[in-house]
Amino acid sequence: MAQTKIIIVGGVAGGASAAARARRLSEDAQIIMFERGEFVSFANCGLPYHIGGDITDRSKLLLQTPASFLTRFNVDVRVMSDVIAINRDAKTVTVTNLLDGTSYEETYDVLLLSPGAAPVIPPIAGIDNPLTHSLRNIPDMDRILATLDAHQPAHATVVGGGFIGLEMMEAFHQRGITTTLIEMADQVMTPVDREMAGFVHDTIREKGIDLRLGVALDAVHPHENAQGLTLTLNNGDTLETGILIMAVGVRPETSLAENAGLKLGPQGGIWVNAQMQTSDPSIYAVGDAVEDMDFVTGQSTFVPLAGPANRQGRMAADNMLGRNESYQGTQGTAICKVFDLAVASTGQNEKQLKRDGVRYEKVFVHTASHASYYPGAEVVSFKLLFDPETGKIFGAQAVGKDGVDKRIDIMAVAQRAGMTVEQLQHLELTYAPPFGSAKDVINQAAFVASNIMKGDATPIHFDEIDHLTDNQLLLDVRNPGELKQGYLAGAINIPVDQLRQRMNELPKDKEIVIYCQVGLRGNVAYRQLVNNGYKARNLIGGYKTYQAATR
Repeated sequence: MAQTKIIIVGGVAGGASAAARARRLSEDAQIIMFERGEFVSFANCGLPYHIGGDITDRSKLLLQTPASFLTRFNVDVRVMSDVIAINRDAKTVTVTNLLDGTSYEETYDVLLLSPGAAPVIPPIAGIDNPLTHSLRNIPDMDRILATLDAHQPAHATVVGGGFIGLEMMEAFHQRGITTTLIEMADQVMTPVDREMAGFVHDTIREKGIDLRLGVALDAVHPHENAQGLTLTLNNGDTLETGILIMAVGVRPETSLAENAGLKLGPQGGIWVNAQMQTSDPSIYAVGDAVEDMDFVTGQSTFVPLAGPANRQGRMAADNMLGRNESYQGTQGTAICKVFDLAVASTGQNEKQLKRDGVRYEKVFVHTASHASYYPGAEVVSFKLLFDPETGKIFGAQAVGKDGVDKRIDIMAVAQRAGMTVEQLQHLELTYAPPFGSAKDVINQAAFVASNIMKGDATPIHFDEIDHLTDNQLLLDVRNPGELKQGYLAGAINIPVDQLRQRMNELPKDKEIVIYCQVGLRGNVAYRQLVNNGYKARNLIGGYKTYQAATR
């Protein structure tokens, strides 16, 4: 068998995974990896944590070096080498050595593109200045640290409330720097829905962060001698700051593929099939630059995450060496640490389902991460989205201080396995008081969802509460002492344990809209009322969900 020559453009997650996998499959293949930067395999997800001081040793971020790649995998890694063109007919790439400016051609049998995605820097006046940074790689991190050391800013501003923005906000806070976070949307962390992000907003504000939602950066005015910046926002406010981080999102690096005539997808990323082949069967592409299939909808999507990139790199290597592996789609399973809170999601969110006109139902539960009587239990706020006819799982979201990763990981597996909400009721998960509950968060959400599907519960949601009619009556079934924490205007208060004795105080010609703190007592009250001939609905997720969504 003739020796296969594999060229890989870009290291980090996808490219490095492909190189290592290709060598494990074939000792004979010639493998050359080009990386335009100085570092070939580094933990880019760890960069904010080094800035914040959680990861103290910078060298821990460097996973492989060119020398270690050569020693362990016999891969010829060429850093500071920019692949500037692909000649598909001749099967060559043109490479510029960034150290001396020379260029040369390199042939390939198969080519893998893993160029990643670049930070989006909007065309804002004054944005190009030495105190404004983005964060994609080790040199970016080093530049941010150098600015912090040289200027010792008292105030930092982060624009963008996604993963990098939230992590940089926390890093500055840990360094004792007063921080403002600006987000153009009405929420941070857009993979989750607004009411789930509400818990994150509370935590951010509790930590003293100046959180500004629904506003955008309009202009940057650098001071003389790079001593600071004046920021103008689109609502007319101004802000004095010492360092500015732009973290408004990323866009796929597609220029190399586009110039070579490779097909792009509807989202602007490189088009690939399930085998990670581009429109040229000799060229593969993986990672943040490609569009892949959304696991739930089957539509093309752009989800720049490290897990999919690693798996795609492995599969592309298999296929470049004659195997037939298919990528099974991306769920977008993700988690972010925001101080002592975790926020995570998998699958589709409600915004996406609404946009696509999909019929869905949702449930919320707020329950303990482990047995509530064992010390250290924390509330997990959990949202489940599903098809009310078939029980198909569309997505799940969770926020809390403990056990959030466990629940979303379980949901990601359940969704990929094709389980329904009815089947989630039967999940048998580990239980001992320090670790879980006899009825886990997921079991409880599944019970609520199944009740709705069977007609044992009629839901009402937080976004309907402010639009009740004269034919509806609000009933608060919490204990009177709980009303000090807030209540819905116009509600009658009858505690659930008094409801049987006081039911005749309620009119039978109106629909009774019941709520409690999290929805559990509301369901007990709902069953009592409907079993006695009343028409009723229960607020799913209770007052806690309404509060998080509306404050």
